[in-house]
Amino acid sequence: MALLDSIASPRDLRDLSAEQLDELAAEIRDLMIRTVATNSGHLGPNLGVVELTLAIHRVFDSPHDRVVFDTGHQSYVHKLVTGRHVGFGTLRKEGGVSGYPSQAESEHDIVENSHASTSLSYADGLAKAYAIKGEDRHVVAVIGDGALTGGMAWEALNNIAIAQNSRLVIVVNDNERSYTPTIGGLATALTSLRTNPRYEQVLDLVKKRLNAVPGVGHAAYDALHAVKKGMKDALAPQGLFEDLGLKYVGPVDGHDRAAMEQALTHAKKFNGPVIVHAITRKGQGYDPALRHEADQFHAPGPFDVQTGAEKPKGKIWTDHFSEAIVELGARREDVVAITAAMMHPVGLDVFAATYPERTFDVGIAEQHAVTSAAGLAMGGLHPVFAVYATFLNRAFDQVLMDVALHRCGVTFVLDRSGVTGDDGASHNGMWDMSMLQVVPGLRLAAPRDVTRLHELLDEAVQVDDAPTVVRFPKGPPPADIPAVDRVGGVDVLVREGDQDVLVVAVGSMGTTAVEVASRLTAQGIGVTVVDPRWVKPVDPAVIDLAREHRLVVSIEDNGRVGGCGAVLLQTLNDEGVHTPFRLHGIPQEFLDHAKRDAILTRIGLDAQTIARAIVEDVTALDEGVTLLEVDHPA
Repeated sequence: MALLDSIASPRDLRDLSAEQLDELAAEIRDLMIRTVATNSGHLGPNLGVVELTLAIHRVFDSPHDRVVFDTGHQSYVHKLVTGRHVGFGTLRKEGGVSGYPSQAESEHDIVENSHASTSLSYADGLAKAYAIKGEDRHVVAVIGDGALTGGMAWEALNNIAIAQNSRLVIVVNDNERSYTPTIGGLATALTSLRTNPRYEQVLDLVKKRLNAVPGVGHAAYDALHAVKKGMKDALAPQGLFEDLGLKYVGPVDGHDRAAMEQALTHAKKFNGPVIVHAITRKGQGYDPALRHEADQFHAPGPFDVQTGAEKPKGKIWTDHFSEAIVELGARREDVVAITAAMMHPVGLDVFAATYPERTFDVGIAEQHAVTSAAGLAMGGLHPVFAVYATFLNRAFDQVLMDVALHRCGVTFVLDRSGVTGDDGASHNGMWDMSMLQVVPGLRLAAPRDVTRLHELLDEAVQVDDAPTVVRFPKGPPPADIPAVDRVGGVDVLVREGDQDVLVVAVGSMGTTAVEVASRLTAQGIGVTVVDPRWVKPVDPAVIDLAREHRLVVSIEDNGRVGGCGAVLLQTLNDEGVHTPFRLHGIPQEFLDHAKRDAILTRIGLDAQTIARAIVEDVTALDEGVTLLEVDHPA
């Protein structure tokens, strides 16, 4: 029997010998590699935290002691030692194990954390709560993989530093070697000394006695303290954290489980916040990942386990945007690109290689990215900020008050908009069109295919007095859908039969709308399908078309509340157009992970479900029934 099969909870780790723990680490790596090779997921970050996670669970008592991961994509090892190894083969599959911590899966998961730089704030609150309630519990926050580049993490550190009663241990998982590792016995001895509670007692005693010596006491103590601090700073890069008032342990080799356990045990003895600095390598234990220069297999697609070669895949929306922005950069010297630690995932790597002086990676700092873009625009450039749609949520205030209020020409390119699927609730880009509808002056485009992506991006960067947005979904784009006509700024995709139904298709739902039209015409129902291209503001042509039809149907891969359909309905009412209206969109709920098509079918955004609802409505209209509802339940 494999050792992993004997681990039902973290407490089972305590009975294992050093040799067995090494064997277990190898089993865990092997299982993660084989699973991600088939299912895809985050491999590199998890390979890098195997020993670190084992050490945490041997020193602390989860779930009594709370462990919070930031970002949650480095929690696979945690899942495997908290009773989820049996079903790990279902990782990221519908009904299976989530790719992030999940309260529904385990009592060991408290935070479903997949937006970065938040763990320290959660941990700060938890530790304060336990202190106030007098509960003997520790909180461990594991932060790394770039999360310390986010401003929210430093806001939390600023407050954690003065929460002296918080039993909070912060494990900085430094997998990019941004600090120089300290090597040698003296450094180890100093680390042990700093983390010994008696050290502070002795330091206070020395301070009192030296300061009591008339004339020279204060100077002698200051000199002694400076020598001590200078030696520590020369040997270990803790100065930044200690200047905040935080105890610091390390750097520690995060792949040396025994060393990690020793450091964590020392840190646990304090009744205040402590930082444990662990040096790790993404992809540790798997040569193909270590050799992968771009991101050490951060989040590979399916690959061959033996060679690490990723299986061939077609071009996705991101690849086409990558080509478009490089072409745009060649024509427009004022175009600059911004990313928030997502150079490859959002397709800016080629632009960066071609125009390095015009590319800015700000780290996981979306708020800063947006306001910096406003500054770039004020300086006469046209910034293009490429970001996952779900992460723009974090910078709404900056879009509203820093860009739109100042009428800055900034273009936001939202990758992975709508239903993304496998990564779960936090990654679905289903909120952006609702949020952005309230921003005065903002223009929002949703291309239905690759040709429209190029066209709309070109049009977006021509706007220099307002923010513009171009959004597209995850995965491969559909075949181009040519327009049969243009009315105003609106593309007509289908015009068949009488003017019974007007289908307004937003962006990637154009393909679905065309299929809906095919089903309707087969039933003898006349249909017109239009793609507004620019969905904000509402094109007057859509209003005119709505007057001419018996039923208006909107389809969008955004939340129903406050989205394009809701705004269109409001606009029609304002214009005195009372044509019956049906709104099809994403229900306002957090969607469980599954493949995108499976989710769309489940929530009723597939062609069959929409067509069936329209047929029922047209039949009701033929029978003289008044339609009162504005949307069909999924």
